Amino acid sequence: METILNWVQTHIEMIYIVVLSIFLGIEVIGRVPSVLHTPLMSGANAIHGVVIIGAIIVMGKVEPGNYIALIIGFLAVVLGTLNVVGGFVVTDRMLEMFKKKK
Repeated sequence: METILNWVQTHIEMIYIVVLSIFLGIEVIGRVPSVLHTPLMSGANAIHGVVIIGAIIVMGKVEPGNYIALIIGFLAVVLGTLNVVGGFVVTDRMLEMFKKKK
């Protein structure tokens, strides 16, 4: 427990930035009109593609014995991939609504 408290005290500024960015992200996404959803989804897919590549690079450079970093990197790759695929599926379904029916 003491190790965790020391880590938190050492990285408190980073924790503040993460918490504030979560609140900012929720506030920004909550105010997006539905008309802009599809273009923003495409942008989010591009960003998550960068996250996936970054996670793969980090996993390649981490020491083989650092299991926590490997697990977090693997989760980042899996969740980023799910988000990209889900985003493309949702975008495709939304664009289908604008096509003329035969």
